[in-house]
Amino acid sequence: MHEVIICEKPKSSEKIAGALFPDAERKKYRKVSYWEYSEGNKRVTIVSAVGHLYSLRPSKPGEEHFFDLEWAPLHEIDKKKNYVKDYLNVIKKFAAGADRYIHACDYDIEGTLIGFNAIRYGCGEDALQKTVRMKFSTLTREEIQSAYEKPIELDCGQVDSGAARHILDFIFGVNISRSLMKSVKEATNRFIKLSAGRVQTPTLAILVEREKEIREFEPVPYWIIQAELESGIVAESRRGKIFQRPLVDEVLERCSGSDASVRGVKVRDTVRKPPVPFDLGSLQSEAYRVFGFSPKKTQTIAQNLYTEGYTSYPRTSSQKLPESIGYRKILDRLSEDPRFGAHIEGLSEPLKPHEGKKVDDAHPAIHPTGLLPSDLSSDERKIYELIVHRFISVFGEDAVLQTMRVDLEIGGEEFSFSRKRVSKRGWMDSYPYTRIEDEVFPDISEGDVMGVVGVSTLEKETKPPARYNEASLIRELEKRGLGTKSTRADIIAKLYDRKYIEGKKIRVSPLGENIIDTLTKYCEKITSEELTRQFERELEEIMEGKISRDRVVDEAIEEVKSILSDIERNMKDIGRDLYKAYQDSRVVGECPACGRNLVIKYSPRNKSTFVGCSGYPDCRTVYSLPRGASVLKSRCEKCGLPMISYGRPRQRACLDPSCGKKESKGEEIVGKCPECGSDLIKRSGRYGEFVGCKGFPRCRFTCSVDDVPAA
Repeated sequence: MHEVIICEKPKSSEKIAGALFPDAERKKYRKVSYWEYSEGNKRVTIVSAVGHLYSLRPSKPGEEHFFDLEWAPLHEIDKKKNYVKDYLNVIKKFAAGADRYIHACDYDIEGTLIGFNAIRYGCGEDALQKTVRMKFSTLTREEIQSAYEKPIELDCGQVDSGAARHILDFIFGVNISRSLMKSVKEATNRFIKLSAGRVQTPTLAILVEREKEIREFEPVPYWIIQAELESGIVAESRRGKIFQRPLVDEVLERCSGSDASVRGVKVRDTVRKPPVPFDLGSLQSEAYRVFGFSPKKTQTIAQNLYTEGYTSYPRTSSQKLPESIGYRKILDRLSEDPRFGAHIEGLSEPLKPHEGKKVDDAHPAIHPTGLLPSDLSSDERKIYELIVHRFISVFGEDAVLQTMRVDLEIGGEEFSFSRKRVSKRGWMDSYPYTRIEDEVFPDISEGDVMGVVGVSTLEKETKPPARYNEASLIRELEKRGLGTKSTRADIIAKLYDRKYIEGKKIRVSPLGENIIDTLTKYCEKITSEELTRQFERELEEIMEGKISRDRVVDEAIEEVKSILSDIERNMKDIGRDLYKAYQDSRVVGECPACGRNLVIKYSPRNKSTFVGCSGYPDCRTVYSLPRGASVLKSRCEKCGLPMISYGRPRQRACLDPSCGKKESKGEEIVGKCPECGSDLIKRSGRYGEFVGCKGFPRCRFTCSVDDVPAA
């Protein structure tokens, strides 16, 4: 009997082979490893995919719009993925014609689709009739063995939902993007690369809406009245924000020369429950808050930790930890590391986690397996320790915070101040990432009189809505039902790569904003959240068996045809507006020769980017750009042209190479690091300019250019 186990990635296949058949022989076909095990008349072959081996392409590529699609080997569609061919050849050569197939890819929609396509197209149609599924949430020996001994049926709902999502993303993204690029070509006879997507475009529309709210916001001045007491305590007027200056003056006059009478002292205990276990979204948010890691980076690291067997499967929506994962066994293993053992020792029996409301039928919340890592990078260690400390803390005791509130009267006006401290640390001892307030409570009783040094005002302005960052945008997308836990980080990364957004505090570029304005004007459906949300619901219903894949795909095709019809009716208007938006986004400054715009251009002949005058051929001012250079917003102090950033390590220089304005080694010192005392220098990265410690990588302090700490 020949049995074939198909895994999602090479590292997973190595783990699964080692757990099930320690004596399996590792073999190689060309550059790809696979495993063989024989016992009696049973032979087992363990092979690996490398993520998706198949992707969609038009079955009739000559047509104007692509609605008839077929699955094809990925290396035939994307020449950069030629390595995929070797993995496919291993599957076809050593897995075809087996008596039984075991689908052992990650248990989620994408993993199910990866294995399904590998078996269907790599091993033959009849192979699916002989296929069973392994379901596991960690790559530990015990769980792999249990999943192998108790396989389940292949979930056809997952397969259909996964395939439908790929089809929808293709027919929306490819067809609409091609139509938009065609509109520019029709209107201007120019080619520019544009992209729109089923989830990407509504996400950008959310950011544009926030951008406009911030820009249109008109600040309103207000005043806060404060009283400084002789004890050094500062109390605030109970009136809060005061928007009328005459009232401020009236209150100040009434309080002048008066002491503060203590009208009441209240001390209250507040129980703070332990945190809930991590799902993917909350892990991404916490890693952003604590370490400044992008959601995409956190997701990649968490996936690597899972593949190595150190943590559970990360793409989960669950905030539940079932007893079946073995709390005590995991904690006992973690206790072997003294850093964790000290916290685990203080946990009370019986172990009961504080759980959240969110559930996921496929996987539990993210948790450590108990296997202690031996060799992690600095960033991997940070995420691993964050997951471990979170896991330990959910079993901890409640913390108790004590709050003191003191009500005062000064000249007939009510003031108050408050203090907070931790009276019982509980779970906080096990979770070092929580800020603990521990203020001193003054010895004050009702009826006391306190001297007042002076009463003053603090003038402020109302603030616009805060900009999204990557973590808060993921939370917003989850709240609005856009995208999935697995795709949201990729969507945001794509918006950065397309230059539609920039900065850690996300700003929409002129190109991004103008694209949304143009699409909203002529074909609003593309930016519609409700349309996207509707399809997300229907994709879930496919998985639950409530609706057929074909019905959802047919609906999507009709919607796309409607959008394409809107574009075609307004083809030249859309093309002109989009091209103008693109041109405006390429402007980097004023031409010193004629005063027209300097714009970033691309030379197909040399396959290089350069800066030239928009007045060409009348004005032939041109500046070359080094490979990989980016044009900065800062200006050369000598000639006023933009500065550029280029090279490794990054250097900064004037756009005009003859100017001579070059900053040695790219180091513009702007302050001192508050953590290690080294120089803070300006750097350039994916999000634009930022400030970082010169002691990197030993010290990883960073901040925005606008938030440099005072010396």
